[in-house]
Amino acid sequence: MGRAFVYVILGGGVAAGYAALEFVNRGISNGELCIISQEPVAPYERPALSKGFLLPEAPARLPSFHTCVGANEERLTPKWYKEHGIELILGTAVKSADVKRKTLLTATGETISYKILIVATGARALKLEEFGVTGSDAENVCYLRDIADANRLLDAMQSAPGGKAVVIGGGYIGMECAASLVINKLSVTMVFPETHCMARLLTPKIATYYEEYYKSKGVEFIKGTVLSSFDFDSNGKVTAVNLRDGRKISVDMVVVGIGIRPNTGLFEGQLTLEKGGIKVNGKLQSSNSSVYAIGDVAAFPVKVFGETRRLEHVDAARKSARHAVAAIIDADKCGEFDYLPFFYSRVFALSWQFYGDNVGEVVYYGDMSSGETFGAYWISKGHLVGAFLEGGTKEEYEAIAKTTRLKPEIDDLDELQRQGLGFAVTISQKPPPVSSPVDVSASGLLLEKPLFAWHATAGVILAASIVALTYVYGRRRRRW
Repeated sequence: MGRAFVYVILGGGVAAGYAALEFVNRGISNGELCIISQEPVAPYERPALSKGFLLPEAPARLPSFHTCVGANEERLTPKWYKEHGIELILGTAVKSADVKRKTLLTATGETISYKILIVATGARALKLEEFGVTGSDAENVCYLRDIADANRLLDAMQSAPGGKAVVIGGGYIGMECAASLVINKLSVTMVFPETHCMARLLTPKIATYYEEYYKSKGVEFIKGTVLSSFDFDSNGKVTAVNLRDGRKISVDMVVVGIGIRPNTGLFEGQLTLEKGGIKVNGKLQSSNSSVYAIGDVAAFPVKVFGETRRLEHVDAARKSARHAVAAIIDADKCGEFDYLPFFYSRVFALSWQFYGDNVGEVVYYGDMSSGETFGAYWISKGHLVGAFLEGGTKEEYEAIAKTTRLKPEIDDLDELQRQGLGFAVTISQKPPPVSSPVDVSASGLLLEKPLFAWHATAGVILAASIVALTYVYGRRRRRW
């Protein structure tokens, strides 16, 4: 028993929804596309789970946050998929994949065959048991990766009004869930081993601002230690958290956000893996030409930095999905994926965005003590490679994004600090120079190198030579 499709998307997260919309926009026929997902619902905007879904008033609920509302586009409800002839196979796990035979075997025993497979399996939450701590199955211990997790977290919050919550982990999930718990009037303690929150992205100085803000909301931070065990009551509920440094914290609920791991298991030994994910080229194509990978599971070449990376963020999922479909449908006209790494968060009254890379020297600007607009630039090998901004306007965020992509040369760090956000605004408003990308292998950066007079002269000479040899083309000037 089985079915055959031209295109199959394996995974039903954010990337799957955006890929489906791109397929429809590019004119696929009814019955050509199938999406297989373990989740029982059509693809939705996963960031809503740690934000709007947990709000005590007017919370977000499906179908309001199905993809692709996160990009202010069409909302893809189950009805939309049906109207466009897209088969949704929901609540179904895939047991095995055979990329040579181009088949997938579901847990129900059905064989799904394809011509082109897009792997959008995303990642799973790391569990405490992987670090030697038991208790993940307790009803008041919560993770947050899918809508079932969000419902469980919501139930735990509602069953402990005014109670105590411990958040294990100081990254994205930890910070956003802590904010939601506070808004729901729980007392929150955050525990993580690093010296500051969001350690993979933020500098200690920037992190201190957010930690102080959280403290003003009642959040307590315990840093430099980890969870060692739980205490349980007779019903199996966690009553206390025991830390490695000897401290014990009584709790009503626990939220665990200690990282994720890409879901690559089906393809180990069949596709080339790198950076923990499936290695793909600039077209998002894997080592098997009929298989593409997008979203959290894809390790792709980041052209702006000249290296392969795997990025765990919704923006990369959305954009890689669209690019992969463009590469599949219109390969000759589709260039390589040229993505500028982007991260953002919105908690309480705060909102920040980050573009590029957080390596090199840091130049801060603005006044963090005022609690308004401030930011930072990262300078590596004489060029601006990263930019962070808190409290910016839409135009200001666009300015730091454009400036980071341009990677302007920076000669004077003191002058850059003096100009602050104005530097990015000024650079972003300049007309783009006539330029060609030149790979500078020594720095690992792809720099935009201005044209010089001899470039133009050489181009004219070459064009004239071609005319003289072929007698086919009219005389014309070729620019380089």
